[in-house]
Amino acid sequence: MAVAGAVGSRDLRTLGRMTEPCTGSATIVIHRSPQEVWSAIADVTRMGEWSPETNAARWAEGGSAPAVGAKFLGDNAVKVGGRTIKAWTTTSEVTACEPGVVFEFVAEGYTTWRYDFAAEGAGTTVTESFSYVPKGLQGFIYGTVLRRRSAMTKGMRSTLARVKSTLESA
Repeated sequence: MAVAGAVGSRDLRTLGRMTEPCTGSATIVIHRSPQEVWSAIADVTRMGEWSPETNAARWAEGGSAPAVGAKFLGDNAVKVGGRTIKAWTTTSEVTACEPGVVFEFVAEGYTTWRYDFAAEGAGTTVTESFSYVPKGLQGFIYGTVLRRRSAMTKGMRSTLARVKSTLESA
C-alpha cells in the first residue's frame, strides 16, 4: 500500500538532478537614507547584531570593507529552544556592491544572498533575498524535512526588523 507523501524509488532517483532554485525574500521600509542602510548592512561585522542565525562575521584575507571580490567569514548557528543544534562557519564572496543600491554575496559558492535598496520617500525599501539550487539528499532533507526555505525567510524578516529598529532608534 502506498503512503501519501512517502518518497518512492523514482523520487530518490531524481534527487541528484534537482535544478529549480529555492528562493525567498523579505522586504521592509527603514526610515533612513539608502546610503545609511546600505552602509550598515554591507558592514558584515555588524550582522551578528541582527541575524537570528549569524552570530558574527569578519573580513577575510586582510579585507576591511565591502567590494566585489572581497571575502568574509560568517559564524552561524541554528538554535531550537535555546540549544544550538548545528554550528558552522561559511566563507562568502561579495559579488555585487554598489553603495545605496545593492549588496550581494555568495556563501560557500552555493547560496546567493542579496540586499536591494530603493529610496522610499524619506526612507529606504530594503529587500533581502536568497537563492540556491537544492542538491541531492541534503537538498531534499533541507527542503522537505527541515523546511529550510521557510526558516530562512522567517530569519530574513527578523533580521530586517532588527536593522530597522537599530537604525531608526539611532
